Amino acid sequence: MTISTIHQSVDQFICTFDRILKVTTGTLSASDRPSPAITLASPQLNDREQQLSASLMRINHSGEVCAQALYQGQTMTAKNRRVAAAMEKASEEEFDHLVWCEDRLRELDSHVSYLNPLWYVGSVSMGAIAGMLGDRINLGFVAATEEAVVDHLNDHLKKLPEADVRSRAILEQMQEDERQHGRLAMDSGGRKFPKPVRKMMRSVSKVMTGASRWI
Repeated sequence: MTISTIHQSVDQFICTFDRILKVTTGTLSASDRPSPAITLASPQLNDREQQLSASLMRINHSGEVCAQALYQGQTMTAKNRRVAAAMEKASEEEFDHLVWCEDRLRELDSHVSYLNPLWYVGSVSMGAIAGMLGDRINLGFVAATEEAVVDHLNDHLKKLPEADVRSRAILEQMQEDERQHGRLAMDSGGRKFPKPVRKMMRSVSKVMTGASRWI
């Protein structure tokens, strides 16, 4: 191994570690796409409504942390470079969601979940395993995950305070993006997971959302 190769490896490791740190701690820079809430006035929320919106947006931020980790794991082990490229593109779009949720949490005078590093490690591992099982399973895992996220976002849209139009605009755009990612995964050859597997995935997700709501 040459000195140049070693330097490249070290630089790549530093960049990756820096990105992981920013993703999990909520210290990212601007997104590629402007937030859907950018043109909307800040709503007047009472203390209960503000706390509810913050807890929901914290859960969604943790979900996007998991999405970044899943895509990273899947990209590392994807057998087909076309599939890996699709994973990377989806990850970039999910990155926007992460920044939007961070910004909204700051507006609500709240914080990201302190459990994010734990969710990240677990999600990278799950993504890597899905990738090693083959591209059809890998893509099917994406589709099943996005299906669960769409349902989860729909539930949050019902729970949001009616006056919180800024959070609502963010979640609605996230939901549309997730639908598109799920359709793309299936159109690219993803294998549809059996209903019991999808149900199990949702149960695991509920554990994460329950903890992130408060911590």
